Amino acid sequence: MTETQDEAGAFRALADPTRRQILEDLRAGELAAGEIASRFAISAPSISRHLGVLKGAGLVTERRDGNRILYALVEERLATCIGRFLSVVCPEQIVLRHTKWRAAERGEGA
Repeated sequence: MTETQDEAGAFRALADPTRRQILEDLRAGELAAGEIASRFAISAPSISRHLGVLKGAGLVTERRDGNRILYALVEERLATCIGRFLSVVCPEQIVLRHTKWRAAERGEGA
């Protein structure tokens, strides 16, 4: 799979609002599949399909803990895909944001 195809899979996964919400929910840490499903007004099998898409895109990982499946956000993968895209589409904004971050780290404000 090429890098472009790989990124396309990530963006297809991000196209759905339910999947984006799952990623936001995972920001705080691992969640069991049942915990994720309980946050939505759709069926558990539908949530399972969404999790499968996210896993297939490399945006989440899963691990078994007894009879539970725990999901976690793969922050680096998400940041890499979006960052690469943004650096091509609006490189000036990336430079501006990077400059502001550096200035803030030095206590200069922006």
